[in-house]
Amino acid sequence: MTNSQFVLEEDVVALPKGAFARTHRRTLRRNGAPVLSLTQGRQRCYVYPLFTPAGFPVTSECPADHPHHNSFWIASDHVHGRMPVAGGKYEEYTYNLYVDETFQGRAPGRIVALSSSATPRNGGTVIIQNIEWRGPTEWAAYDGRLLARETREMAIAAEPGMYVIDVTSTLAAADWDFSLGPTRHAYFNVRAAESIIVPNGGQVVDDRGRSGGDAITGTESRWVDFSGHVGGGHKAGLAVFPDPRDHQDLSWFVADWGVVTVGPFRINGRVVRQGESLTARYRVLVHDGDARQADVAGRYAAYLAALPE
Repeated sequence: MTNSQFVLEEDVVALPKGAFARTHRRTLRRNGAPVLSLTQGRQRCYVYPLFTPAGFPVTSECPADHPHHNSFWIASDHVHGRMPVAGGKYEEYTYNLYVDETFQGRAPGRIVALSSSATPRNGGTVIIQNIEWRGPTEWAAYDGRLLARETREMAIAAEPGMYVIDVTSTLAAADWDFSLGPTRHAYFNVRAAESIIVPNGGQVVDDRGRSGGDAITGTESRWVDFSGHVGGGHKAGLAVFPDPRDHQDLSWFVADWGVVTVGPFRINGRVVRQGESLTARYRVLVHDGDARQADVAGRYAAYLAALPE
């Protein structure tokens, strides 16, 4: 495989004069076939669509039951900005950057990709996005308060029967200290395509052989995989590997209807002070076949063996 096989291109939408697109996409292609698209929605940036090497989409963009579940995304509810006030003290302003409307009294903020670029690396490609986490429009903050800056790196490689995506999210304090969580609505998320969810004949499993969202939720599973029939007798799916170096307090929320959420501050919150950042890393396998056919267990063992000590 050569680096030139991956190309990131702007999706051009022809609109009438005077019209404009509120959201936009850039698509990564390999040998002319789409791999994934970087989408900037009204509330956040995310990856959609997302294809296996055989061309099957495995995620859902805005399902009717949870329209804020955006395929393959990073977000958090309970983002607490520590705003300085007189006397060297601070007030805590709490925002919601997960649900697209006011949630439990917290107005929604936005996660906006300011730039996206792709660079060849090791036979694959690396996408780097510079992102701002902003609060909602409010008194004294028409553009929303700048809560944090994120650098999101996605290293993408093609292997037999799958794409391997290594995600590194580094979230840094901007003008104030902030904290995240504890919250079950964070941090890394995927929403499986309707064709592979459990009610439609799909399967969700983990490394311990547990099956079904209820059996996996709240456990310390090392990986989780959704897979199912995608048409024409084919199966496909995706697996999520949280990096154990960043997830000492590992906990999942997994549902048969298609969502997988895992993050390092579901149980305990994290404080990030000015000049500091936190990093969360994940590997995602976007594979043809089911978990057994894709050898997800073997792939996870190899992943662990390759991690630096």
